[in-house]
Amino acid sequence: MNYAELVKLYFERSNALQWYWTIYVLVIGGLLAFSSLRKREDLLTALLVTLLYALFAYKNLGAIHDVTDQRTAVRSAIGEYAPGSTEAAEVQRLRPGLEPTLDAPAYGGIRNFHVTCDVLTIAALWAMEWRRRRLSNESRKTAVRAE
Repeated sequence: MNYAELVKLYFERSNALQWYWTIYVLVIGGLLAFSSLRKREDLLTALLVTLLYALFAYKNLGAIHDVTDQRTAVRSAIGEYAPGSTEAAEVQRLRPGLEPTLDAPAYGGIRNFHVTCDVLTIAALWAMEWRRRRLSNESRKTAVRAE
């Protein structure tokens, strides 16, 4: 594998990582939209949606972890690459400008951000469910008083 192929692989892994984050954001948005549009309280639906979201978030974080590890490995290979005589001049010309830009955030920070977003998403789901329950109870009390 030559230098250009390693750089291409690094950016392919970066694109894969971006897609995992895009899917993650779309799922959160769809989930919150679904939850906000529900009118009736339903504990079973709230529990099921929470469980399914938690499973999705777990698998998504695992995929992000794998791709982050792959990017790190490719970045290391790029830094250690010893060019052959035919490409040495080009690699030496590209290295100083390219390699410093290939730094990725540490996985610990990525994990913490993901888990924080997961907790906030689940809290928002349950806040909406509890609001539906409170409004439903108030409606029942108002209906009983009206009778």
